[in-house]
Amino acid sequence: MTATKTYTFDRVVRIIAVLAIVAVAVWLINTLKNVLLPFCLACLISYMLEPIVEFNKRLLHLPWRIAAIFITLLEVTLIIALTIYFCLPSVIDEVHQMEALITRYTAANHPALHLPAKIQEYFNSLLKSENMQVLLSGTHMEAIISQGSSLVATLIDLFMRTLDWLLTFIYVIFILLDYQNLMRGFSMLVPPKLRPITTRVCTDIKNSMNRYFRSQAVIALCAAVFYSIGFSIVGIPMAIIMGVTVGILYMIPYFQYVTLIPVALLCLINAMGGEVSFWPEFGKCLLVYACSQCICDYVLTPKIMGKAMGLNPAIILLSLSIWGTLLGLIGMIIALPLTTLLLAYYQEFIIDRNNESGSASEP
Repeated sequence: MTATKTYTFDRVVRIIAVLAIVAVAVWLINTLKNVLLPFCLACLISYMLEPIVEFNKRLLHLPWRIAAIFITLLEVTLIIALTIYFCLPSVIDEVHQMEALITRYTAANHPALHLPAKIQEYFNSLLKSENMQVLLSGTHMEAIISQGSSLVATLIDLFMRTLDWLLTFIYVIFILLDYQNLMRGFSMLVPPKLRPITTRVCTDIKNSMNRYFRSQAVIALCAAVFYSIGFSIVGIPMAIIMGVTVGILYMIPYFQYVTLIPVALLCLINAMGGEVSFWPEFGKCLLVYACSQCICDYVLTPKIMGKAMGLNPAIILLSLSIWGTLLGLIGMIIALPLTTLLLAYYQEFIIDRNNESGSASEP
């Protein structure tokens, strides 16, 4: 028989005090979320770069950790710069092709097949609008410069965003510099009575994130390459941009399918030029989705991530909604490993413990 604790007045007051502290903490986080966002982003970047820092330190036999940090940041910057150098010309060329296609369509006014008249009129007004022309042409900056107030507001916004990125960069350096000490320092903030269980939970979270997040990032990178190549073979406008977008959204389960809407619009705009038909073009794009998804789900995921999380799709969507509401985009990214961890703890500490108590109480 297990002894049950009685709810004394002192214990009730302590529970109320803990709930009040949690409520105040949630209110403070919600109030200071704009200030905390660069720090949280820096923690996430530091978490991803920590293995590379340790690898560079061991490989180059560096006595100072700060040297390994700057070498890692230099490597990441070089990779990003090379990616932009090789991909940016193709992206600019695709944008110009998109602009030429829209201009040719609006000038020729080709009828769009299999579209109702109202939808046809809507697309005509949309594609002929000044906003679309400004968006795809170089007159966007001229329009901004012609308005002094808009220019000032844009410069202020650009300056504040630059400060945020600079602050995030500084956070990353300092977090990586004392990464191990910070991890140990967080555990020291917990009361000694709760320290063992807290250490275990933190270790499990770290292992779960290592097993899922970094592996999912590799799979998302592969997916971006597959989709970019597939869309380029199909020949839709802005193929590389859409492929990279699908790869980024691949970090969130099922969110890559949101891009079906812009892909359908690109196929429709491409079909309005009169050179291709919409349904065959869109069917080829669906084939790209099917082939890339099969490769990622049935080949890469078992090899890179190991066995799947084993969650029901309804549970996955519910966890995305809950964690996304609580923590925003970052919450949606880490929703799957945290939900799996919570379900495992529920199984271990609630279900299994109740079963053991029930078995022990039987004669």
